[in-house]
Amino acid sequence: MAEQVLDARGLSCPLPVLKARKRLMAMAPGEHLRVLATDPKAPGDFRLYCAESGQGLLEEREESGVFVLLLERVA
Repeated sequence: MAEQVLDARGLSCPLPVLKARKRLMAMAPGEHLRVLATDPKAPGDFRLYCAESGQGLLEEREESGVFVLLLERVA
């Protein structure tokens, strides 16, 4: 299964979500996108985006001030 990485560190919301959405739409169903973000609002924004769009949020964690979110492209 393919996985891409989107480095959105330093970007303020909603830019990480907008960039992730654009990348996800170019991916095949079942592929994963790992997003790295530093905006403290990013986790909540991604939870909301995935709930509204139907995309999968498989993982959400913080590592040394960087939020790591694993999304799955759903058909």
